[in-house]
Amino acid sequence: MTLKDKCAFLEERVKRLNEIGLALSREDDTNVIFELIMEEAKDITHSDGRTLYMKSDDGKTMDFKILRTDSMNIEMGGTSDTEITFPSVQLYNNEGKANMNNINTYVAHTGKTLNIKDAYKEEGFDFSGTRSIDKQTGYRSRSFLNVPLKNHEDEIIGVIQLLNSIDQKTNKVQPFTIEMQEFVESLASQGAVVLTNKRLIEQQKKLFEAFIKLIATAIDKKSSYTGGHCERVPKIAMLLADAVKKNTDGKYKDFSMTEDERYELYIASWLHDCGKVATPTHIVDKATKLETITDRIKTVDTRFEVLKRDIEISMLKKQIQLMKNGSADDAINKIKLKYGKSLNKMNDDREFIRKTNRGGEFMEEDAQKRVADIGNYKWAFDGIEIPFLDEEEVRNLQIAKGTLLPEERDIINEHIVITIDMLETLPYPKKLKNVPEFAGGHHEKLNGTGYPKGLKDEEMSIQAKIMAIADIYEALTAKDRPYKEGKKISEAIEIMDMMKKNYEIDTDLFEIFIKKGVYKEYADRYLDADQIDEVDEASFLGQ
Repeated sequence: MTLKDKCAFLEERVKRLNEIGLALSREDDTNVIFELIMEEAKDITHSDGRTLYMKSDDGKTMDFKILRTDSMNIEMGGTSDTEITFPSVQLYNNEGKANMNNINTYVAHTGKTLNIKDAYKEEGFDFSGTRSIDKQTGYRSRSFLNVPLKNHEDEIIGVIQLLNSIDQKTNKVQPFTIEMQEFVESLASQGAVVLTNKRLIEQQKKLFEAFIKLIATAIDKKSSYTGGHCERVPKIAMLLADAVKKNTDGKYKDFSMTEDERYELYIASWLHDCGKVATPTHIVDKATKLETITDRIKTVDTRFEVLKRDIEISMLKKQIQLMKNGSADDAINKIKLKYGKSLNKMNDDREFIRKTNRGGEFMEEDAQKRVADIGNYKWAFDGIEIPFLDEEEVRNLQIAKGTLLPEERDIINEHIVITIDMLETLPYPKKLKNVPEFAGGHHEKLNGTGYPKGLKDEEMSIQAKIMAIADIYEALTAKDRPYKEGKKISEAIEIMDMMKKNYEIDTDLFEIFIKKGVYKEYADRYLDADQIDEVDEASFLGQ
């Protein structure tokens, strides 16, 4: 080879190394990265066989990742459909000492390249396994080039093994040249850095997800009544998102998501309630209308007992006085009858207050007035006559829906503002820039009556609309809410259908939710059997 030819060859190789480096940096699939490295090594060395070993996470073995032998049509591991069945190579013997007899473990321990001209003549290494396989297959393993894969910290993460370089003129096996070795070492260095970066990114991604789930779990654990909500909403959201993607008609027939966009929604769904970390627990956990740190219904019960005692004492005093006056039995019986009626009314009022305290979907005005009337009863405390219920107790007991006062509801609702504020402060990579909008929009309604921004249909992303449906369905079917039981799926769908008619949730998404069986798939996986009943799907479609 002339000097000019050699320079041209070197220039081509440098150019190719740059190209492969660029290709490696663009690829996310580790198996594809492995194969790019190995195929380039083959092109450089004209090797017949090539194997990639990667060090296991525990650092005890070298594991097969790719195995190729062209002359024998062997293709295993990587992106092939054939699994590598060979056992991993042990880096240490039974005494815990480094295994230096195997050429791959030797390279893994020392970080030195091994360039062997003929394995059958090489001394110092155990090739008995190679010879045994050769005997079975009729193959002849001769030249080996084993190159370490080192990361940016000079740690060995794997080994490239090339077998039998083929002379392109004679088609015979030849030793690997020094030029081949240097190029493969350069390639290995590039590949190792790329692989390490991909691993670091993957590890950071796993840490990021784990941290997000930790926050969500902490929020769920904060309240026994909302435990699991942050975990369940992502399941519904992703089921619906996948169903929308597969949908072939209607408003969203052209909707699609890349893997990055799907991941963005997944992260947003886990973080949709992160602002609840700042919501006071006594409000989140307000299971009854009179609950603060404890349920004040017990105090009210005590007052009823005091009133009943006072009525009984009053009756007994009147009976004694009548007896002293020599009154007839009829007069005494009238007192007893009046006492019985008063006692029955008191018991009835107490049961009414107990029931009212539990909250519900709606409270009639007559019931609210009755609370006020009971509140005006008088009872003696420290010798002073005061109203039976104070203003705050009356106001709480008159809550028309649920268990929260308007200002307590505002505090609960504030969690979404806090969620958005928290999420907007994070330095997202470009692929996650929409997380605050997706997570922060699940309480918006298409008619503009939602919160916190009062957004309307056209101002909301499809992902935020998906989040809204997921959040509502989970809340309706959840069995751990303080003020209600988990609804059957037919009841939940009926309520959501009313929300659709009121233009609160997206009609097309809701119909996909029904038509594609998302509601049923979630129910079958995560709801109790007694919540799963028949749903007349046709009645909720095309209205």
